[in-house]
Amino acid sequence: MNKFKPFRLLSIALGLFLAPLALGDDLNQANTAWIMTSTALVLFMTIPGLSLFYAGLVRVKNVLSVLIQCFAITCLVSILWLIVGYSLAFSEGNAFIGGLSNFMMAGVLEDTLSGDIPESVFAMFQLTFAIITPALIVGGFAERMRFSSMLLFSGLWILLVYAPITHWVWGGGWLSELGLLDFAGGTVVHVTAGVAALTAALVMGSRKGFPQTPMPPHNMTMTVTGAGMLWVGWFGFNGGSALAANGDAGMAILATHVSAASAAFTWMCLEWLKYGKPSALGAVTGMVAGLGTITPASGFVGPGGALIIGILAGLICFNATIFLKQKLAIDDSLDVFPVHGVGGALGTVLVAVFASSALGVFSGQGDGLVFFDQLSVQVLGVLATGGYTAVLTFILLKLIDLAIGLRVTDEEEIQGLDINQHNERGYDN
Repeated sequence: MNKFKPFRLLSIALGLFLAPLALGDDLNQANTAWIMTSTALVLFMTIPGLSLFYAGLVRVKNVLSVLIQCFAITCLVSILWLIVGYSLAFSEGNAFIGGLSNFMMAGVLEDTLSGDIPESVFAMFQLTFAIITPALIVGGFAERMRFSSMLLFSGLWILLVYAPITHWVWGGGWLSELGLLDFAGGTVVHVTAGVAALTAALVMGSRKGFPQTPMPPHNMTMTVTGAGMLWVGWFGFNGGSALAANGDAGMAILATHVSAASAAFTWMCLEWLKYGKPSALGAVTGMVAGLGTITPASGFVGPGGALIIGILAGLICFNATIFLKQKLAIDDSLDVFPVHGVGGALGTVLVAVFASSALGVFSGQGDGLVFFDQLSVQVLGVLATGGYTAVLTFILLKLIDLAIGLRVTDEEEIQGLDINQHNERGYDN
């Protein structure tokens, strides 16, 4: 028996050496830990980040209505994502929509993997994106939509608009096949939310008194606090979209931070030049513009490109906001379209420029990228997602208006949504 001992030792040694190779497609604990952390960060962006950011921007009589809208959307979308949303977005289907193989998350088990992370973690990470997108739209109709109508609209929108477009871009659909580059949601999140908010503002009309009556934010301390939470949470939003704890995630976080800082500083300087003083509102709005604009590019560009993208975001979104409100007098209450819609479209198009590996210190990671070919795909992605969102959002709003009514009455709007929709006040008088 002893003569076989060397062979046993050799087989054990070979087994220990080959074990990591055999487990190459198994769960990666480092990647799993990072995506779980990113999931918490992205949920943190909606509750409490976006909730506080938006709540501070509205008038005091509507602060609770915005907070509960974001909170209720989180609950509703989570339930719909479990039942059918995840399946429509990410299960195998056709070029336009996923199938029903993951209905009620069927097949998503403890040992089911998506790449080298648990599918449950991937599904939850993607859920946080699905939550924040309709929450962003709240800014387009803030202070005038019925709570029941908001819930119905958000539920239908997530299934008929968000889930199909997510499948187009990230679920193996037709835009993915064409080679659209959207690292973390320039089209999926920001173009769709921005266009939907603009459509809602046009369909519902302006708040009573707009634009003649000033409607300043009631609590900038709350807004700046929420903005800080958004900035931090965005590291999970963009860095987590690498789906790994690697160099792509690290570069995405660096690009995200640089773009946010440069856009905020640019917006602040533009206000200073135009109005004589920089404002906290301008700085935090510029920050969000920079974050939204870098989102589609964050995993493809370097810090030099992110700097230019941030500066352009501050400049273009600043002027888009003024044009929409002052020139067109469209009451997109919290500037969702000029910040997220314009920013998301701008960043998606700029991927074709700054992902190129031929720009020196401004180079990205796009080896072999053909500029005009990629630019045409990026523009098509913006037009397709924006156009589909506009049409479906318009139809949904009109149908809901016919069924239960979209808008509170003039008397209810004057009184404030906190009291007449929820029988509560944000502050004790």
